[in-house]
Amino acid sequence: MRIAIVIERFVPGVGGVENVAWQVAHELARQGEDVTVLAREIDPTAAVATEAIPAPRAWQPIRIETFSRRAARRLARRDFDVVHGFSHTRTQDLFRAGGGSHRDWLRRTHAGFGYRARLLSPRYRVRFAIERDVFEGSRQRIQCSSRLVADVLERDHGVSPDRIFLLPNGVDAERFDPGLLADEARGLRRAHAPHASQVWLLPGSGWHRKGLDTALRALARGDAGACLWVAGRDDPTRWIERARDLGIADRVDFLGARDDLPAVYAAADAVVLPTRYDPFANVTIEAAAAARPVVTTRANGASEWLGDDLIALDDANDDVALAAALAALTQLDERRRRGESLAARARTLDWSSHAKALRGEYEAIVARRAEARS
Repeated sequence: MRIAIVIERFVPGVGGVENVAWQVAHELARQGEDVTVLAREIDPTAAVATEAIPAPRAWQPIRIETFSRRAARRLARRDFDVVHGFSHTRTQDLFRAGGGSHRDWLRRTHAGFGYRARLLSPRYRVRFAIERDVFEGSRQRIQCSSRLVADVLERDHGVSPDRIFLLPNGVDAERFDPGLLADEARGLRRAHAPHASQVWLLPGSGWHRKGLDTALRALARGDAGACLWVAGRDDPTRWIERARDLGIADRVDFLGARDDLPAVYAAADAVVLPTRYDPFANVTIEAAAAARPVVTTRANGASEWLGDDLIALDDANDDVALAAALAALTQLDERRRRGESLAARARTLDWSSHAKALRGEYEAIVARRAEARS
């Protein structure tokens, strides 16, 4: 099939959706499909066909709307069998709702005036408008990585269940194999936590949404020998102050954005992500592939796919429950048991299977179109 993948940035390592699109495009090509990526920013190492769709970078609302319209004009040539949209665009056969509903995302992560003010912001209104056009239409199929997202689209946006294509993200389990990273992991442990009894890792950017405040309070409640590593992009200033107020500043290490995250997983004892909302936190499945126990929340769609040995809290603000979960993980045997179980689950969520499922969905889209024409 001639497949177009539409995404603003076709660059690996800059975000969740970008990494997924990169893996999907290359795996589809490896499986013999004719893939072209349409993007405004393209990494030169891409091993698939690409076309640049120019769009201004200066102001997000103009950038999103311009990219959507110019991509639509390019796709009007109709030289693709299937168009798979990964960004906020109006024109595709399959729309990947990787971020879920943007309105739901705002409601879960902001309260009161902050939520109402953002409803009026041009930055968000352009996203709302595109999502409305996609969700309220009837032609496009919608890919969801979790029931968490699918249920919101059906309940709040009136999306018919028969339009939903449910597919979890994949993971390259070999890349996160801790046995291959033991030396690097020991070096990180010596450098950042030589005397810690346990190292809990919170990986991710946007630390308010990821629940860092809850993690800090839980750390203050727990074993005084444990420490917390925070890996990702955000301004640590106010979080350092909060850790100081809790008396744990010397037990919290802000590692910044990392390009060696597999080794960081291997160096940690468990991953903690008390997120307020994540349609599918890729770090969850990466930690599972690294055979690390995971404590997260039911507001993380990835928790649906990893079985009972993943610990999923009901309330992202419940530091008491989080501290109790971490206390159970101070036992090596318990960490090992849960980690091995999660690693077995993660190995079933590989990119090859993901791409095969997509190919089946593409074929169904083409068949429905042919049937409608006839």
